[in-house]
Amino acid sequence: FSIFVTMLITICVILISPIAETFLKKENITGPEPYVLMLLAATGGIIMAGANDFIILFLGIEVLSISSYILAAMNSRRIQSQEAGLKYFVLGAFASGFLLYGIALLYGATGSTSFSAIKNFTQEVELTNDTLLLAALALIIVGLAFKVAAVPFHFWSPDVYQGSPTPFVAFMASAVKAAGFAAILRVLYVTLGEYQADWQPVIYAIAIATLLTGSLLAIVQTDLKRMLAYSSISHAGYLLVGTQAASDQGVKAVLFYLATYAFMAIGSFTVVAINSGDTGIQTDLNSISGLATRKPLLAITFTIFLLGQAGIPLTSGFFAKFYVIEAAIEERSYLLAIIAMIAAVIGAFLYLRILVKVWLSEPEKNQKGIKLHIPIEIGLVLAIAVIATMFFGIWPEPLVEMVQRAIPALIPG
Repeated sequence: FSIFVTMLITICVILISPIAETFLKKENITGPEPYVLMLLAATGGIIMAGANDFIILFLGIEVLSISSYILAAMNSRRIQSQEAGLKYFVLGAFASGFLLYGIALLYGATGSTSFSAIKNFTQEVELTNDTLLLAALALIIVGLAFKVAAVPFHFWSPDVYQGSPTPFVAFMASAVKAAGFAAILRVLYVTLGEYQADWQPVIYAIAIATLLTGSLLAIVQTDLKRMLAYSSISHAGYLLVGTQAASDQGVKAVLFYLATYAFMAIGSFTVVAINSGDTGIQTDLNSISGLATRKPLLAITFTIFLLGQAGIPLTSGFFAKFYVIEAAIEERSYLLAIIAMIAAVIGAFLYLRILVKVWLSEPEKNQKGIKLHIPIEIGLVLAIAVIATMFFGIWPEPLVEMVQRAIPALIPG
């Protein structure tokens, strides 16, 4: 499990580094700092995926979070970037407080911070009064839900996505989300599996709220990065549908979804970055108008990523959505499965709205003469993302076999 998540985060860093190299120059960000911070954040994510103790998990989360706060505020010449970093930091500090309080209460209830010791405790000891443990569970869910931008802990996400430099948004949407869900699966499914009956209804409710809020609010946005931020929130909802199933099938579905979504998210934000002008801040919906006439190949690439996120057959997004809904139906969460399908239809409207601008609109006056230059390394990143999205959409077996071997288990220690 931890090797799978480590590989995924590493691939994200490898794909985002050339994008950062090109697009940070536009925003006048130079020097080694962004890469060091990205590697630090990735290290935090890898620690989270392999943690066997709550203290280690918390250290991983803090390394990931603090690096992400600085990355969000990296563009010191732009007030929106500063605001994004500050919002992310303040709300993130609150979430960390909740998480740490939850860990403290869990230690009080079970006498250990080790995952295997807590699991053994919940299996062997029948608590007559488990209020302390349930309070700990609630606080831990709040802390972890913030990290993956689940509703109602999503308020930071649209502002941070809009204000941060675009390469880092791609990093947050792929690597940070993967690390967050790795932690959620490790804590809820593996460690506190005995308390499944208590946390399942909570995740069920959060999943419904996340799916509907993300899909509905995405439609009314006028900025591409905000649209993709709300779309990312609704994708967190699908991942929670798989988490809520609390089965091996659900875990496989979540890992498959994380792997396929990472390629689509990185690809989508790369296209937004290419189209964002010399300053890197033209990201409103009209800026993408007439992309098909200006750069047909880029428009086709963007279309594949958006159709993949909508879950259209022959893209990896179709199987990703199919597997999480299948896991929910297996656990008899029929209402959740129906709402996930409705959210997919609402989400499709959002992606079609962007595609109408790309294919059926005339370019804006200020865009007409501009030639979009795509460096070779960016073209390579986009090609890899497109191939992954199409390949796993036609033949998902290789990835399915990988996730089947990646079911998390605790090694007593």
